[in-house]
Amino acid sequence: METRQTHYNMKYVMLCCTVAAFGGLLMGYDSSIISGAIEPLSDYFQLSPAQTGWAVSNILLGSLAGCFLAPRLSDRLGRKKTLAITALIFTLSVLGTALAHNFTTFVVCRMFGGLAIGLASVISPVYLAELSPSRYRGRTTALYSVCCVGGQSVVLLTNYFISKSMLPAVLVEVGWRYILATALLPCALFLIFIAFIPESPRWNVLKGRDKAALDTLTKISNPTHAATVLSEIKGALAPSAAHGQGRRVGLSKTTVPLLIVGIGLAVGNQLSGINVIQYFGPSLLRNVFPDGASALLQTFWLSVCQFAGILIGMSLIDKLGRRKLLLMGAIASCLCLAYSFVAFYAHLPGMLAVIGLFAYMVFFGVTWGQIIWTVLGEIFPTEIRSVCVGISICMMSVANFIISTTFPVMNSSPLLLELFHGGFPLLLFALFSLGMYFFTFRFLPETANVPLEQVQALVLKKFNVAAPATTPAAETANPR
Repeated sequence: METRQTHYNMKYVMLCCTVAAFGGLLMGYDSSIISGAIEPLSDYFQLSPAQTGWAVSNILLGSLAGCFLAPRLSDRLGRKKTLAITALIFTLSVLGTALAHNFTTFVVCRMFGGLAIGLASVISPVYLAELSPSRYRGRTTALYSVCCVGGQSVVLLTNYFISKSMLPAVLVEVGWRYILATALLPCALFLIFIAFIPESPRWNVLKGRDKAALDTLTKISNPTHAATVLSEIKGALAPSAAHGQGRRVGLSKTTVPLLIVGIGLAVGNQLSGINVIQYFGPSLLRNVFPDGASALLQTFWLSVCQFAGILIGMSLIDKLGRRKLLLMGAIASCLCLAYSFVAFYAHLPGMLAVIGLFAYMVFFGVTWGQIIWTVLGEIFPTEIRSVCVGISICMMSVANFIISTTFPVMNSSPLLLELFHGGFPLLLFALFSLGMYFFTFRFLPETANVPLEQVQALVLKKFNVAAPATTPAAETANPR
């Protein structure tokens, strides 16, 4: 039974989780690296606004494929091996995009990178949730967001220095290739470090490898507590195994509510417009900063604000809870984006125009920027976790694709520019953020400090649905 006196080897846990969270670093690095390369790349390939949007958003189609493949790969090969495959795919994608000599090759290689992003966005949060003690699950799974936004901050700063060090003509000719190639370093580090972490104990139990699971759980705490956790995991898996359900996901009264919450939160994360800032930050800020280098630098500081917010949120997520922070974040995002819309519309100069975006990035980092990954790893039972997280992230990618594809068109529309002065997307995102407040208030329970095997029942209670019966072992053993 877990008590406040239970001792955990948090050094071991944090090291393992940091390595697994490198999937988030590569995701953030690879998805945001395009922000510094898109302008010279568009000039190099002579792209139209629609093609520019396609150059950025096509990665999300690859991400969809990765989300579909991730559950099958991770359930068959294990979380650890799938992460290693992800790192290898990232590496090949980076080489392909940096060396591409025509737009078609660039798009294909970037889609290949999207495949790795889809894999990482599913497997990393699943691994983090399955390895972490419940009392610390919020801050350990937040490592995914720390690495993701940390990667974005590093790449934005790298983009800035590379852009400043080259003449515009050189940047168009070869500079964007150097920008894309910088992603090779984190790919190499991920491939090396992944060899030193254990397999997920819950996946080992799912495959009948109880001894391997017990060994990992013992390293996390102690033999007595590890045996209790192992008993709880087996007890939670026993009902589906007894009914022959395995890892199949059917649209039953107990899975539909979970998917509604998972998909709703995943899509809502994108509807706030966060990836527009990450992908098209310089293009958006050129509405108020005519100098391209200044817009690029401000995009870096926006990323730093989100990173600072995530660090703050890590200390709050297990104390204040997921639900309360998400509600606060939705309201704060709505207000900050609404201010930014007014600032753009009123032609406020320089920092007055973007101060609302800086505040938005901080609040988003504290709340939605990290908590969504924690909740997605928590709300689904072990036997269907990877599949349901994959479905949720898949729908997140669909929303991201739609937003990323339509933004360049909205941002360059003469009619919208005349009516809203570049602020129309911000108005839409403010309204979407308000909608996510009501969704979260209605459907999401508090999951902080709740054992992983008991979260499903709390979610189903919000829909007035009874949780599946558990075995005696699951009822008497209190997990981590």
